[in-house]
Amino acid sequence: MIKLDNQGPIAIVTINRAERRNALGSQLMQDLNAALADSERNDAISAIVLTGAPPAFCAGSDLKELAGLSIADMCKHEAETATFARAIGYRAKPVIAAVEGYALGGGMILAASCDIVVAASNARWHLPEAPNGWLPPWGLTALLTRVGPVRARRLTWGAASIDTIEAARIGLVDDVAEPGAALSLATEIAVGLSKVPPEAVASTKRFFDRFIMAGRRAPGRSLVPGVRVELRNAEFPKNL
Repeated sequence: MIKLDNQGPIAIVTINRAERRNALGSQLMQDLNAALADSERNDAISAIVLTGAPPAFCAGSDLKELAGLSIADMCKHEAETATFARAIGYRAKPVIAAVEGYALGGGMILAASCDIVVAASNARWHLPEAPNGWLPPWGLTALLTRVGPVRARRLTWGAASIDTIEAARIGLVDDVAEPGAALSLATEIAVGLSKVPPEAVASTKRFFDRFIMAGRRAPGRSLVPGVRVELRNAEFPKNL
């Protein structure tokens, strides 16, 4: 379900579950965490590109799998997914999202949690949770950090999807690519970052994480060794 392709100093990690629109199931999350952890430990890798197999970047949580879980197991899965997404900000190596097609729900938040977001101009972005009667269970602070509280609230209401042009205007997307070229542009950006000394890249991330990750630090175990994160009650309703 996860494809890891090392191209020189760049690790390209692909969510490869097209038949489920690259939905984030339990096994997929374990495999995705392992792929990023392998890239983090690999001294030959300087940057990581995260993308999805066509037709989408990611459709969010695997609702079919969640429907078969107990409330406790459902909460555990969502908490682990949240922990993984937050841990991206604490990794020493930059993680660049390459988005084509659409990024929905947790897929949108996963992309927003990456250090740089590259997207095709025709990609669609949407949080469908509120129209279905609940708050997104995790990741709203990542959205808030990128677009500010007023725009984050509007996006969370989910009354309508937005395209990449609008997403870039409000700060959700950093770089816009032609349709079909998001991975190519993201890789190009990653190659540029690979030319910066890795210690400088890591120390820059550490300096800015105090601002980007503000309010998300607290004692807690992460899927990534050495990373401490917080699962905020405001982001994970007890009645999910």
